Amino acid sequence: MKNNDIRNMALMHGVKLWQIAERLEITDSYFSRMLRKELPSEKKEQIQNIIIEIVKERDLNTTES
Repeated sequence: MKNNDIRNMALMHGVKLWQIAERLEITDSYFSRMLRKELPSEKKEQIQNIIIEIVKERDLNTTES
C-alpha cells in the first residue's frame, strides 16, 4: 500500500483522512485517490504538518473543557 507513513501517522494520532482532506480543501474521496500513488516528499510534509495541527488543536480543545 502506498503512503503508509501518512496513513499510519494519521491512525496513530486518531486523525481521520476526511479531516486532512478538509484542511487541504479537497473531498475525502479525492484525497483517498491521491493516496493510491506515492506522494512527493513536499506533499507528504504538508500533510504531516496538517496532522500535527489537528492533534494540537484537538489537545488544546480538550484541555479547555
